[in-house]
Parts: sequence; C-alpha cells; structure tokens
Amino acid sequence: MRQSPAPPLVPAQPLVEVRKVWKSFGDNRVLRGVSLALPKGTILAVMGGSGQGKTVLLRIASGLAQPDAGEVYVFGTRIDRMSEEAMLPLRRRSGFVFQGAALFDSLSVFENVAYPLREHTRLSQREITDRVHHFLDLVGLPDTDDLLPAELSGGMRKRVGIARALIVEPEVVFFDEPTAGLDPTNAKLVAQLIAQLRTGVCDTAIVVTHDVEFAELVADQMAILIQGQFADQGTPSEIHLSANPDVRRFLAGELREI
Repeated sequence: MRQSPAPPLVPAQPLVEVRKVWKSFGDNRVLRGVSLALPKGTILAVMGGSGQGKTVLLRIASGLAQPDAGEVYVFGTRIDRMSEEAMLPLRRRSGFVFQGAALFDSLSVFENVAYPLREHTRLSQREITDRVHHFLDLVGLPDTDDLLPAELSGGMRKRVGIARALIVEPEVVFFDEPTAGLDPTNAKLVAQLIAQLRTGVCDTAIVVTHDVEFAELVADQMAILIQGQFADQGTPSEIHLSANPDVRRFLAGELREI
C-alpha cells in the first residue's frame, strides 16, 4: 500500500513582524516602508548611524509607539492599533531594555528588578525574592539588593535593566543601544551576557546598535537602516560582503554619525 506524501513544512510564524511601516515627525520622514520578520531563535541587530530611526523602529516593533502606516505583529497578533490595556497580555511575554536603563531612581536595585513581578504576577514575596536574586546573579550583580541607581556604574545600571527585562521570562527581548556610553570593557561584558542569555533564558531578540563589533558578537542576522529603509539584511558574513556602497561606507565607519 502506497504511503501518502508527507505534508509540506509550514514555516513557523515570526515572533515579531513589521510590514511596510512608515513614520514621520513633522517634515522628517524617519521610516519609509520598512519591513522585517524575526523568527524564534534569532537575534537580529538593527544597525545604522545616529538619527536613522533605529530606536523609532524598535519602539514600533515592541508596541511602545505607533506607525503612521503599515502593520506590526507580535506573537501573531496585530498590535499597531491596539489599546494599551489590550496590549498588556502581550507585554508580559516580552521585555524591553532601554538605552539609559530607565531605572526608578528612588527604588533599590532589588525593587527595580522586582517591579514587573509586582505589576504583572501574583507571586509571593518569597517567590519574588528568589527570582530577583536568581536574575541578579545571572547578570553578575549578587549582593546589590539595597543599592540605589545613583550608586551604580553605567555598566551595572545596564545589567540591572537587563535583569528587570528578563525577570518575567520573556519570549522576546528588545534592546535599545545596550552598550551606548560604556567603555570597551563593560561593552564586551554586556555583549557576552546577551550572547550567554540566548542559551538558557531568551533566544530571540532585536538589538538596536551602531556598534559593529558588538553586533558581530551577539547577532546571527543584521539589518542596516539608512535614510529610512533597510539598505541590506543578512547574516554578519553576508553583510560584510554586501555590494551596497552605503552599507560598505557604514561598516567602514563613514556613516555612523549622520
């Protein structure tokens, strides 16, 4: 008896998808029909010079800002016209690491990291304490419970921000310039931390950065944003072989500050 052929494999739905997104601020057209798809298990580095719209794209992709036109999907749900209240269940499944860490100045390290658990879960104090200590250990900051953000170095603040984003065990994390303002040693530590996290905590992320060396350490896909559009997308090796002259100029450091 002849066996029926196996059904064709259906590609997995991207965790995050942006379709032909446009965004302007007054006469400044920042994004011009940008599209991207982030499959599970992928770390995508969105790169480009200053003022090219990287952070705007990240905020739109995560639901923190709305596009003027286009569609945005997170976990298969269209979010670009969702209310903040309707977004809450999806927010619990994702984490956002802000460029300046965005810690609460009046709260201790412990309370900063615990904040999402108090807001979004009904865990007991013991469970919250155990989880906070686990993630502070994970980012290399044990015994820092009582410190205030003002008592931390820039690199430490970044790592507290990462611990806070991971505390809800998200399926995808959005990183906005995680090494901005850090010295090379701390930047490398943060890069190593993000690379390490994908093996046990969260394997899917969009990382906005202008730092090519950092992107090469953490990302398996890159997208170069220039004048509101992706000039090229691909693996790091493919990007380095790009024939696009703007991409080659960016990699050479000529477009970092435009």
